[in-house]
Amino acid sequence: MSTTRSPRNKTLTLSPQEEKDFFSHCLTTLPQIVQQADIIDKTICADTFTTLEKLPQAWVDLAIVDPPYNLTKNYSGNTFTKQKPQEYHTYTQQWLSLLLPLLKPNASCYICCDWQSSIIIADVLTHFASQNALLIQNRITWEREKGRGAKHNWKNASEDIWFITKSSDYTFNLDAVKIRRKVIAPYTINGTPKDWQKTSEGSFRDTCPPNFWDDISIPYWSMSENTDHPTQKPEKLLAKLILASSNPGNIVFDPFVGSGSTSVTAKKLKRHWCAIEQNPQYCAWTEARLARADKDTTIQGFDGTVFYERNSGPIKR
Repeated sequence: MSTTRSPRNKTLTLSPQEEKDFFSHCLTTLPQIVQQADIIDKTICADTFTTLEKLPQAWVDLAIVDPPYNLTKNYSGNTFTKQKPQEYHTYTQQWLSLLLPLLKPNASCYICCDWQSSIIIADVLTHFASQNALLIQNRITWEREKGRGAKHNWKNASEDIWFITKSSDYTFNLDAVKIRRKVIAPYTINGTPKDWQKTSEGSFRDTCPPNFWDDISIPYWSMSENTDHPTQKPEKLLAKLILASSNPGNIVFDPFVGSGSTSVTAKKLKRHWCAIEQNPQYCAWTEARLARADKDTTIQGFDGTVFYERNSGPIKR
């Protein structure tokens, strides 16, 4: 049964014909021998595991991986069923072992997870690190801001992102990801601001980003980036990863792209992209959002030079 949306609801909707038209832009089959040129700036509608086996080696500058968390979740008809910890451990080992050869020697990779799957993924990463296949650089925790309360436990309101690299030689653009914070107690020396600025917007300082992020807004119905995907990541979150760990013209790869947020954000930030998604409807949404990005390159909470705290600064409507 269709739902009537509010006129102010900007959630992406496509007619059956539009879905068909946008889906036609995707790759559904690959050549016998896949070259980098075959897959750049493409959405591949296929199974991730069989596709990873076909892709060329050492061509990815940055991988952003948002695999199904170890939860039972319905993805528009495709259900991922919660596995036993060892089964999810094996599942993670399988896709990671296929992904690592695709990364360039100086590539970075970010892996999204909730607190439960984070424990398992940490163990998998430690195993690969012990074999000198990767380096674990950090774990980012970001506040989801939304979520149901719990009567007998703490509300689950955060997620993790593991930051790994192939080697100690990797890209990290610190100045591209600084966050603009309001100055509560402005300190001056002889009347001159010390490490902060005073503008018409107020007093602020641009600070180095920590590994805890409390400035992210989950896409909601009045934001044009919103889709009906059940686990969509915000473009602002992805922009931080892409700006920090890649350069313009680099290739950003997402093997579980969902509704396309990684590809769209990469395009807005002048990177190339490639992504895999098995759900045809999600692939159509990805291509529709990529088409929109030809005209709209804005990212909520980011003015092109600095990230703003939640509910402050430039807000994409």
